[in-house]
Parts: sequence; structure tokens; C-alpha cells
Amino acid sequence: MLKTIKSRSGRTIIMPTDDEDAAISAAAMSDPDAMPYTDEEWEKAKPLVRIGRPKAKITKERITIRLSRDVVTQFRATGAGWQTRMDAALRQFIMEHPPGR
Repeated sequence: MLKTIKSRSGRTIIMPTDDEDAAISAAAMSDPDAMPYTDEEWEKAKPLVRIGRPKAKITKERITIRLSRDVVTQFRATGAGWQTRMDAALRQFIMEHPPGR
């Protein structure tokens, strides 16, 4: 019987049987250029592993906003980074129009 697990993304992963796992481990152990980590080496490496980009010192707030379709279309047409450019345009507006004016 196949042993399977589900990933966080929902994909089904078929795990190797004990015999297949032993064969894979034996092949890896016979290759001096591809020695697998020992359990102790994995324990040392785990605290160093980071998933994703590093946290920014100044973070942005995720919000939901409704904008005119033509405004969004215009910014998206500028390619990758359009949200950053939209943020810059809004920042420029608040610099040019301070509160209380």
C-alpha cells in the first residue's frame, strides 16, 4: 500500500517504501560528494533555516481598497512592481497635500 502525505499546498506526495528508502540511502552513502546530513547535522541546521524573505524593518499594512478600474489598469500596465509605484504615487500626494490644507 502506498504511503502518502499532503503538502501545505494540497499536493499529494507519495512516500518511498522502506526498501526504496534503504536503496536511496545506500546510494547516497556510497557517493562521497553527496553525503546526507546526519541527525545531529540537521539539528544544527534547523535554527538557521528561514523560509521566505527576511522581515523588513518597516513593514507595510495589508488592506482592501476599491479603486477605479482605469487607475488600476494604468498602474498594472507599467509591469512588475506596479503596487510599489502606486504606493510611491500616494506617498507623493500626501507630501504635496499635507493634512489641514
